[in-house]
Amino acid sequence: MSWKRRDREERGYHHGNLREALIQAARELIKEKGPAGFTFADAARSAGVSAAAPYRHFRDRDALLADVAREGFQRFEAMLSTGWANGKPDPVTAFHNVGKAYLAFAAGEPAYYAAMFESGLSPNLNPELRAAADRAFAVLRNAADALVGLLPASKRPPALMMSLHVWSMAHGIASLFGRGDGGRRTLPMTAEELLESAMLIYLQGLGFPQKA
Repeated sequence: MSWKRRDREERGYHHGNLREALIQAARELIKEKGPAGFTFADAARSAGVSAAAPYRHFRDRDALLADVAREGFQRFEAMLSTGWANGKPDPVTAFHNVGKAYLAFAAGEPAYYAAMFESGLSPNLNPELRAAADRAFAVLRNAADALVGLLPASKRPPALMMSLHVWSMAHGIASLFGRGDGGRRTLPMTAEELLESAMLIYLQGLGFPQKA
């Protein structure tokens, strides 16, 4: 690469553009090859920059993946919050809508989903990633807090336990049957129908009323 071309490249990625270009390149590579299927140099090449350029913003490939995952958790939080809608029209219906939002994210954002949950990264890799993951889970925890308030005090399950149960249920169905990539298994029903029936059985077992 000539010094003139390198100079043009550096001028073209001022003001954080390089960081965003690398995140976008990583997302496309994850979608194509999975979170373990590309190198740091591959991401640089896809972004149209030199192999050394990513080190201006990221220590290594894991740091780049962590930023993809952080951005994914931010979008995930927004979708779960929209599903919950502050408990409207009623907490039980809204809780089911949170589950639907979980599946919609897995189907619609497979690259983010893979970076968040299938890259092998620790959620404690950096404080920003940890905070984004915690905020997303807090939507589900707050929904569970509101839902258990519908039951008599003597029959209320621990909200944290309940949120973890539902998270595990939604995540399992999303990962097996609701994916937005080639790993989706076939079902004699939709993933949404499977999750709804599973949540109905679970909530009824805890004493919650059926949806109208």
